[in-house]
Amino acid sequence: MEIGSSTDMANLLLTGGKLVNEGTISEQDLLIKDGRIERIDSSISPPPGTEVMDAGGKLILPGLIDDQVHFREPGLTHKACIHSESKAAVAGGVTTYFEMPNVFPPTLDMERIEEKCAIAQRDSLANYGFFLGASNENLEAVKSANPEKIAGIKVFMGSSTGNMLVDEESVLEGIFRNAPTIIATHCEDTPMILANEEQARRKYGENVPFSEHGNIRSREACLKSSSMAVELACRENAKLHVLHITTEEELDLFESGHDRITAEACVHHLWFEESSYVTLGSQIKCNPAIKKVSDRDAVRQAVTDGRISILATDHAPHTWEEKQGTYFNAPSGLPLIQHTLLMMMEMCQQNEFSPELIVERACHAPARLFQVKDRGYLREGYWADLVVVDPEGKTAVKDTELFSKCGWSPFSHLTFTHSVETTVVSGQVAYHLGQVQMDCRGHRAEFCKDRR
Repeated sequence: MEIGSSTDMANLLLTGGKLVNEGTISEQDLLIKDGRIERIDSSISPPPGTEVMDAGGKLILPGLIDDQVHFREPGLTHKACIHSESKAAVAGGVTTYFEMPNVFPPTLDMERIEEKCAIAQRDSLANYGFFLGASNENLEAVKSANPEKIAGIKVFMGSSTGNMLVDEESVLEGIFRNAPTIIATHCEDTPMILANEEQARRKYGENVPFSEHGNIRSREACLKSSSMAVELACRENAKLHVLHITTEEELDLFESGHDRITAEACVHHLWFEESSYVTLGSQIKCNPAIKKVSDRDAVRQAVTDGRISILATDHAPHTWEEKQGTYFNAPSGLPLIQHTLLMMMEMCQQNEFSPELIVERACHAPARLFQVKDRGYLREGYWADLVVVDPEGKTAVKDTELFSKCGWSPFSHLTFTHSVETTVVSGQVAYHLGQVQMDCRGHRAEFCKDRR
């Protein structure tokens, strides 16, 4: 099938594909009309004027909903921007993203939310939503936030970047007591990290090896902060989602099937472990840190048994030049969104997960948890957000074929066993056979009103 522009594809019939959806894999046709899924059936004849895509032998998944990305706009656009990173998103099968507030100026009130939405409406190829950030000074803005207009409230209970650390106990209590929607937390204890940094400086000077990152951003710092978040949520009856769990000990804080206190894992913490610092160094420096093999394996098991309910990226690009600094100067974060689905499918190939589980954790669960309207599933009447994956189409990662503005990847020179063939966003073909359809524009995600 020839793809010209996304607007050519208002009506599209995918035939012969294997739909991975709601715990099953079944060979069915899927008809898209006016941006939504019109019909799913074993055999559909194309209506007049409908383009037909032969998906025989391919997997058709709901588009991924990535609830944790840093697209750097406004204020940090030398690293990335909404346009560039949304291109990488659709190339990787991510059709909806929720972006974090630690930009410049930080997203600390609804006016800033609307400013970012205006940029996304103009520039984003994927569907979008934004977190409202919390600080020690904006409790009233958190209380009055419109839950239908934001993905959630982001609380840095451990300073990662910028000046958004919330460390005043009364403010934290106020946020957990009054937030009108879900609270997503970055949990690391800053005083413990600062003490570990000072100890490392005494031992190594400024030439701290990157392999020390997991000791500096320690498991104890993670557990102390995560435990505090869970205790606050229980006490104040808040809806809490703890982001990027990295340690075996933290997993004891969560239960499978709990609908008010949930946890997330990021793909790089499922992929890398501490020996990877030897070859990749600053490229995999991230907060919280990649830790031991036993931690990686325990988090993988928690994804399987449901203590971890969501998979995401924490996509956080920096320029290659910035990443060349010494330990204390190289910023934390790495670009991941173009290869997140391929990483997940690779772990399926290794029998760590199944495609059905990946779809549950990366598509269905975020749609349910964040109460996103009409997305996250392949259902008649829902928006047509989907990705066609070729299980035989290998993907060799090359810097020249990256869409993220930073232009590098920790997977350079790696070949994945699957490929993303086509991504459809709100009924528009956004990506097909290596080409981004530049006229595609995503929609603002809609959230339910009662989200407390």
